[in-house]
Amino acid sequence: MHRLLITGAAGGIGRIMRQRLAPLATIVRLSDICDLGEAAPNEELVSCDLGDDKGVHDLVKGCDAIVHLGGMSGEASFAKIMNANIAGCYNLYEAARANGMPRILLASSLHTVGFYRQDEYFDANVPLRPDGLYGVSKCFSEALARMYFDKFGQETAVVRIGSCFEHPRDHRMLASWLSYGDFASLAECVFKAPRLGCPVIWGVSNNDARWWDNSRANFLGWQPRDNAGLHRARIEETVPLPDPQSSSALYQGGPFTEYPIFKED
Repeated sequence: MHRLLITGAAGGIGRIMRQRLAPLATIVRLSDICDLGEAAPNEELVSCDLGDDKGVHDLVKGCDAIVHLGGMSGEASFAKIMNANIAGCYNLYEAARANGMPRILLASSLHTVGFYRQDEYFDANVPLRPDGLYGVSKCFSEALARMYFDKFGQETAVVRIGSCFEHPRDHRMLASWLSYGDFASLAECVFKAPRLGCPVIWGVSNNDARWWDNSRANFLGWQPRDNAGLHRARIEETVPLPDPQSSSALYQGGPFTEYPIFKED
């Protein structure tokens, strides 16, 4: 493609995808409200608050595809979540609709289903059970993506990211971990698919202990290669087991299920 937009490019996943997805496009347009550093020769840096509808419209103009990682990435006050994750997502989809409907990889989250137990295994069609306002905002973004597909034909891969880090960090991530390499290969499959539609895909590596059935996404040809099980011995040696009755041991959303409703300071 000619131009790929990555929102949230200064975030934890965004910084990695900035490098790993560069081969997919002639130009990579990177956006965030935080410092993006210096632009590489094939990069365009754009500071943009997702809550600014005109700014987002200009941001999307001329783009062939979008990896939407921008927004609040954890639990916060409703005001912060509303601006970045709800108004911001709506602004992105309206901008896409006005600019030729470039295909979107939408970063959703396991926290849309965080109140399911860790001994449950299911596909992406289960009822949503968000574990906080952050999870609720991701439920909104999933519903928005589906509506824009059904009403306008806007194609989106809704990717419910488990825990995307260089390595799994605790016992829960032995099930939920998504490696950087597997995320990048998923993005490549999403943008190369002849027809995408609006599938919900579990963003999880090929972990022995994973909780989710991804067979509905087999049409993409994505085959995650990494396995958190290779890190099990290290985690068992260095990370204490959580109390069996704690949220970290019981629920897929872990401690998110216990967070209060945060208020503005």
